[in-house]
Amino acid sequence: MSSNIDPAFQAHIQHDVAIVGFGPAGAVLANLLAIKGLSVLVLDREADVYRLPRAIHFDGECMRVFQTLGISDELMAQLFVSPGMKFVNAEGKVLIDYTRSVELGGQAWHPGYRFHQPDFEDVLRKKLEQYPQVEVRLRHDVFAITEHEDGVELRVEDTSCGRLLKAHARYVVGCDGARSTVRRMMGTELDDLNSHERWLVVDVLLQRERSDLGDHSIQYCDPRRPATYVRGVGERRRWEFMLMPVDDPTTITRPESVWSLLAPWVTPADAVLERPAVYTFHSVVAKGWRNGRLLIAGDAAHQTPPFMGQGMCAGVRDVYNLAWKLADVVQGHASETLLDTYESERSPHVREFIETAVRFGKVIQATDHEVVKKRDASMLANTEVFHTPQPALGSGAHEGGRIAGTVSVQPVLRDGTRLDDVVGYRFVLVANPDICSDLNVTPDERVAVIPAHDPSLKNWLESLSAQAVLVRPDRYIAGAASDVGKVQDLIQVFVGSAVL
Repeated sequence: MSSNIDPAFQAHIQHDVAIVGFGPAGAVLANLLAIKGLSVLVLDREADVYRLPRAIHFDGECMRVFQTLGISDELMAQLFVSPGMKFVNAEGKVLIDYTRSVELGGQAWHPGYRFHQPDFEDVLRKKLEQYPQVEVRLRHDVFAITEHEDGVELRVEDTSCGRLLKAHARYVVGCDGARSTVRRMMGTELDDLNSHERWLVVDVLLQRERSDLGDHSIQYCDPRRPATYVRGVGERRRWEFMLMPVDDPTTITRPESVWSLLAPWVTPADAVLERPAVYTFHSVVAKGWRNGRLLIAGDAAHQTPPFMGQGMCAGVRDVYNLAWKLADVVQGHASETLLDTYESERSPHVREFIETAVRFGKVIQATDHEVVKKRDASMLANTEVFHTPQPALGSGAHEGGRIAGTVSVQPVLRDGTRLDDVVGYRFVLVANPDICSDLNVTPDERVAVIPAHDPSLKNWLESLSAQAVLVRPDRYIAGAASDVGKVQDLIQVFVGSAVL
């Protein structure tokens, strides 16, 4: 067996982090770690980006992450600003209005975007090429992981030739999807939130203008056949149909079956089929996101029904939370216990989104006519106007309370610059000028100190009733302060080395 080990690969210097899985979460994580200067190994069993549509929506908070990566301007040319979603009953009456503004929101980006996942992944992978300390190995399947005192050994098969390899890293993060190998090797179980339904997902390319289809997503809460319409980028459109008891999953994907379902909206004269596929929409959260030097993120850690469009968003939030913590631990700025705050912060946060999606699913997927009759009577009497939640993180690397643990806004300065572009990927202390002049803080690449001369910064502090606010690299608030002493304490606790 040892004679088949690639000696060049085996002898490679131990990486700081190995990422298993090169989908959106894995690619975002690799970029973030590279910005921090870590050496990264990415392993993925596939040969290339999956070229058909999958995820189709992300929000303004995710766009702020992509701003940190330096790809937001490039992405904008590929995106469509989403006006939101409406839930309607069989008669077309609105049950839930989930309209989003098409103006810039508190994150300094639009609240919702539509995108084409293969194009998005291409941008992420292209950006990663600029970092020489990142090694990407495609068609490399991890089949064994052994943890040691100072690192992890991965056994890998190069499926292009069958060669067996070894790799070494200080930490391993599984971004390897719902059937995660890393999660299984961690021994992590899943908490089932009891929503599992099969749906047919159909992607089409319009061949002629169909503005009548509209730009809002529509959830058709029709007991005869619950369905969803989503406007994608360009000429892309998606419909989703809940499978009913009479449906045969093996034949429902045939073109004649698909066109029959699409008939109320489009015909073969309007569009061409790109992809029909049957999915089971799951709702689960892992119970254990870290085991020693092994961690999981994205679909490996949780899965959600798609009724809020938050599946990929949750994975992006995971790795934004995790990346700076891994960097601080690897680079000696924090103890390994900081990694325990990853699950404690993220799990309750993502649960709120999943539980809301499950609630929406119960509205959409109701097929009992008596239940539907009562649903409509109740909801039409008081149409719900829904807004995307912004829950606080669970307990962890922040002070908690009213402000700390919540996502910060991103002020736009008077010259049009977004604050994150001034700060970069690090901590930032925004404080009234008098506070800044009294601070005893050394220059440090891990924290930026920004006096609040700009009106947008002054207004932000006033809205928080604070003299200063410390924001983490993932743009969540670590704490707020009203005097110099408290500011020094905040920096000492959360940044440490930046204080004399």
